[in-house]
Amino acid sequence: MEIIFVLLLLMIIGSIVALETKDLLAAVISVGAVGLILSVTFLFLAAPDIAIVQIVVEVLVLVILIRATISRDTTAVSGDREFFGMAVSIVLLVVIVIFGIRVFSDIPQFGKPIIALFRDAPSNTYISRGLKDTGAANIVTSVILDYRAYDTLGEATVLFTAILGALAILRSKARKKLKGK
Repeated sequence: MEIIFVLLLLMIIGSIVALETKDLLAAVISVGAVGLILSVTFLFLAAPDIAIVQIVVEVLVLVILIRATISRDTTAVSGDREFFGMAVSIVLLVVIVIFGIRVFSDIPQFGKPIIALFRDAPSNTYISRGLKDTGAANIVTSVILDYRAYDTLGEATVLFTAILGALAILRSKARKKLKGK
């Protein structure tokens, strides 16, 4: 549970950086980092399906934001770096490495199923009663279409809407460029 609090703290820090920075591209990168940390948080909360949707939507939104930012914000990169920016980057890198070492040390050994650790997990119910409850011979189909049908429909709707939004925004910018020529 303490890992989730660390992730929440990192998301708050990333949000503050996104709000306070004057560089648009740095703000977009900070927002992307917050979205990535949110998907990792979903993984720790045992919601991998929501984490996957979060990553897909985040990538689509970042593509749109980076494209919009690069066209508006042209900054020259100089050889001099600020000491504060370098120090913050190194501290964040060290925190991420320590966090990664801590997380990967908790992974069970290869060949030891995680499902055996949690006897009352929903997945055990799906496996033991899936054929009887749903009549589907394929357990994946029974989970997606019977046990979690509304969840799957919601995720598909979010993905479809995000893709349509990305296509609409990217296509209108391309049309404006063609009309301008």
